[in-house]
Amino acid sequence: MPIRVDDDAEDPRVSVLTIDRPDARNALDPEHQQALGDAVAAFEADDEKLVAVLTGAGDTTFSAGADLKRLIPTYRDRVRAGEDPPWNFGGFTATRRAKPLIAAVNGHALAGGLEMALACDIRVCSHNATFGLAETKWAIIPGAGGTVRLPHAVPLGLAMEMILSGEPIDAAEAHRVGLVNRVVPLPDLLPTALGLARSIADRGPLAVREARERVLDGLGLEHEEAMAREHEAFLRVMRTDDALEGPAAFAEKRPPRYRGR
Repeated sequence: MPIRVDDDAEDPRVSVLTIDRPDARNALDPEHQQALGDAVAAFEADDEKLVAVLTGAGDTTFSAGADLKRLIPTYRDRVRAGEDPPWNFGGFTATRRAKPLIAAVNGHALAGGLEMALACDIRVCSHNATFGLAETKWAIIPGAGGTVRLPHAVPLGLAMEMILSGEPIDAAEAHRVGLVNRVVPLPDLLPTALGLARSIADRGPLAVREARERVLDGLGLEHEEAMAREHEAFLRVMRTDDALEGPAAFAEKRPPRYRGR
């Protein structure tokens, strides 16, 4: 299968999506691009799934982004013919998702690979990871969120350097500047990402989604508007049954039983 979709063995609420093309550095050709989009859409549509982890097959590369031999030429030819086709990776770098997605970066995350990682909510990586937007080396620019998200994730000067030079940074630097949350040995990468996913899955699902939306919305709003929307969301969540269950479970010293309502 172009994209492996697995349930977490310990928590079926968590899915693992694996780009399975290690012989081509997990680059997306048209088939893998479509399959990844289908996998993400299926995860979003499944009410039983709360969090997903995205990773790449093998030990060296998360993803090298677009297949330069197939996906890029096909798109370029359509553009040069006068079309204006959408450009994104897996259908999620250009559209808003509702559920948390964690990137487990097992090696190089380059070009569209970094754009996919940037579109995830949390990033953890192995010590051998590197991060780069190499598009200017090919006389194109990042077009799936790289120029938008990277300056929010790292200092502006570093974002400019990475985008304009196309040169990557290593895992230690990525952690130092806040691009990734954690750097761990490769054997610990997926367990670490799954541990985070399970922790999030244990929280109130409506609260997680509302909090995530407020963070993302707030990045583009004036302070007063962001605060007003946060208050509206706070009231919506307070009216849910889950908001009754959480404190009750705490008082009764038992795990909460959230129902998403």
